[in-house]
This record gives sequence, C-alpha cells and structure tokens, in this order.
Amino acid sequence: MNEEDYQRRIAELEKQLQELNNRYQYLEEQFRIAQHKQFGKSTEGHPSQGELFNEVEELVAGDGTPEQEAISYTRNKAKRKPLPKDLPREVIVHDISDEEKICGCCAGELHCIGEDKAEKLQFIPAQVKVIEHVRPKYACRTCDKESVNNTVKQAPVPHSVIPKGYATPSLLSQIITSKYQYGLPLYRQEAMFKQHDIELSRKTMADWIIRCAELFKPLYDQLHLHLLQQSVIQADETTLKVIDSDKATSYMWLYATGADSPEGKVPGCDIPNIVLYDYHNSRAGQCAVGFLTGYSGYLQVDGYAGYEQTQATLVGCWAHARRKFMEAKKGAGNKGSGKADWVLNHIQKLYRIETQIKDKTAEERYTHRQEKSLPLLNQLHTWLAKSAQQVLPKTKLGEAIQYCLNQWHKLERYTLDGQLSIDNNRAERAIKPFVIGRKNWLFSQTATGANASAILYSIIETAKANNLNVFDYVMGSLELLSQPEADGELLLPWQFAKR
Repeated sequence: MNEEDYQRRIAELEKQLQELNNRYQYLEEQFRIAQHKQFGKSTEGHPSQGELFNEVEELVAGDGTPEQEAISYTRNKAKRKPLPKDLPREVIVHDISDEEKICGCCAGELHCIGEDKAEKLQFIPAQVKVIEHVRPKYACRTCDKESVNNTVKQAPVPHSVIPKGYATPSLLSQIITSKYQYGLPLYRQEAMFKQHDIELSRKTMADWIIRCAELFKPLYDQLHLHLLQQSVIQADETTLKVIDSDKATSYMWLYATGADSPEGKVPGCDIPNIVLYDYHNSRAGQCAVGFLTGYSGYLQVDGYAGYEQTQATLVGCWAHARRKFMEAKKGAGNKGSGKADWVLNHIQKLYRIETQIKDKTAEERYTHRQEKSLPLLNQLHTWLAKSAQQVLPKTKLGEAIQYCLNQWHKLERYTLDGQLSIDNNRAERAIKPFVIGRKNWLFSQTATGANASAILYSIIETAKANNLNVFDYVMGSLELLSQPEADGELLLPWQFAKR
C-alpha cells in the first residue's frame, strides 16, 4: 500500500470511529433517560427555577459575601385559616362550678374577665332519607261508580329528573361529582350505598349518568358557542381506551379559555373561564377542525401538527420546549449538560418576566414583553441556529434544538398580545382531572359513555374554574334543565354565581 492508500484508510477508520462514538453517546443518553424515568424524580424543576418565587433566599444561599451573610431571613409562620362563619355551630361552654368562683384569699365572688375559644371541626357522615310523594285521589260519592261522568281528581305527578325513577337531583349530583370530580368509580359507590342497605347497582347509576349528560347537552352547546367567541383558546388532548370502539386508542380533546379561577384572569380582560372536553376515536386534525369551526382567533397548543389544519393562529408552548431540554439534560448526565443548562436558564429568564407582569393589564404585558422578552428571544434564536450546526441531530439536545427552530414563529408569538400566555399549562392543568380519573376507572365501555363523560367533565371543570360549589351547581342545573322550558342562559357559570 502506498502513502495515499494509507491516508485513505486512516480517514475511513477515523470516520468509523466517529460514527461508533456517536452511537455510543446516543445509547448512553438513552440509558440515562431510561434510568431517570425508572428511578428518578418526575418533577421538571430546574436549579434556577426557585428564583421565580424565592429570589431573596436563592441570592442569600448562593453568595457567601460578608454583607450577605449578615442578612437574616425569617420565615413567617403559617396561620390556620379560620373555619367558615356560615357553618352550623354548636357552642359548648366549659365553666367552673359555683363553689370554685369564690376567691381563696378574701372569700369574695370572682367575676369573669374574659374567655378563651377553640374551634373544632366535626364531620357528620352523609345522611340518606326517602322522600315519599303521596297523591290522594278524590271522587264524588253520589255519582254512580260506573258512570263516565264520575271524574277522579288527583294532583299531577311531581316533576322528576329521571321519569319513573327514584333519583333526586341531590342523589344524581352526589353520584356525578363523586365520579367526575373525585374519581370515585361506580363500583365503589355501589359498595358505599350498600353500607346504608341500599341496593343501587352500577348499571342503574350508569344509566342515570347517561340521562343526566343528555340533559346537560344544551348547556354544553351554549358553553361551546361562548368559547368560540373568545380571542384566545388553549387546547390539548389525551388518550382514552373505549372497549367497544373500533380503534384501540381513542382521544379526549380539551379546549379551555380564561383562567383556572377568576383570580387568575388578566386584569381588564373579561374572558369567561370555560373548560370543554370533546371525545373522538381519533387524533386526526379534523377533530379539532370540527370543534373549532369558524374560529379564527389564537389557539395555543403544543407542537402537534394536527392543529395546523384549523383556521386559528397557532401559538406555541414554552413549557413543552423547556421539557425537551430537560430531557436532554437528563440524557447528557452531570458533566455534559452545559448547553442544555444554558437554554434552561435562558427560558427561566423569560418565565421570570412573566411572573413580574402577571398582575398587569394586557397592554402593559404587551409593552413589557416587547421591551424585555423579545431581546432574550432573539438572543436565544441566534444561539439555537448556531448550535444546530454543532450538535448531532439525533441526540436529545439536537432534537430539542430542532424542535424550537421548527416551532419558533409559534413560540415567539405570545409576545404579540398581552392576553396570551407563555405556555399551554392552562390546558394541561384542565385536562389533568380527567387523567387522574382515568387511573381509577381505566376505560369507558362505549362511545356513548365516553361522550357522557366529556359533557359532565366539562360542566364540572367549568364550574370549578368559576369558583362554584360543584355539588350545588350540578344539583341546581339538573332541577332547571329537566323542566319543560328551561332557560340555559341562567345556568352559565358566571350567571349562576349571581343568583
């Protein structure tokens, strides 16, 4: 072999070595991620994240200068919240006897100089009672019993939510909230009723739930119309197993507007808090297109391509982008996570700005983002574009960088309107109750049951977002919706709260 052949051989071996080294790094990264998923913490916390809420403590702990060492920090003691004043109260006075109310020195009578009070909360188990409706019959004694003119008079049959059934609105509300608000499956509720010697099968309760969902459908449709009138909607989706479905995996889609509670609204923005679930046996983009027909506002979502088919203006989610760099950090280990740490710290600066402006108006939020957030975003984009040429694309870090570059025009769009959020966490928090409930009841038997669940979850989560007592809201809604000419506008959560 001549020198040229040797050089060619060396180049081939170096190329093979580099490929093997890349493969080794990739497999090592996958091993670290698998180990972390199996044994590590599930939190997505980042060392600098504490600066959002306890910046003073972080600074004191992180810098050992004499000036800062002299600073002391005193944590306020947690104060117990007083018990509600409107709860029924029973006052028990613990007094000393009359004989003890005599002074031991002068034998004079002691007078009361004050008292100490201590509140104790007592729980009274649920009470079940039977309401028996009696309808006397009246007839004329002087008329012939065989005569057709002998009319029997009787009061009309009392109105009932479930015709010919013995379920009252309070019982139905208890079953619905237990299942959909607290994740208590029907078979467990069946066992609880047995403790009261009541034979109430899960099949009967399931039939009642389907019937109640049908009653709530007009209210659900009204909430749907109100949601489509909003300027900003957040969306997400999660899997659902339906036994009788023709597909192995179905999906529960979620659409939310407003905030988690009235206190979380952007000042000056009168956006109603609405949470709606929509069941489909598919994850196709047409599911979102059908639900959002005619909507052209902002739609804040993760990077799923199915939402591209809608007419909405898509806004990205920095929580999803951050999550990918967290995964890259876990895969790189402690020594090789410098690039991921830089991005995570940079994203944390964007979130710190959002914390500072959370109580400001939409106009003020817009101005602040233009002044503070946009320069950080431009700096981050420059870094990403440069690093994309230096990092292997198949590594977790390479995938995270490419995700951000592909989604960049959506990720920076939140700075264009003060009503927008930096992430899609509002929708993720709204869909979480369904995910938690799914762990308890595991699956739906039929598509009808899944649709009923979508409606009832929507009613309950919307009520929660508007700070309503869910049990009272469901009970009151059932009483009104089962009436022949019910006015659903009165049951919109923000209207119901005014009653």
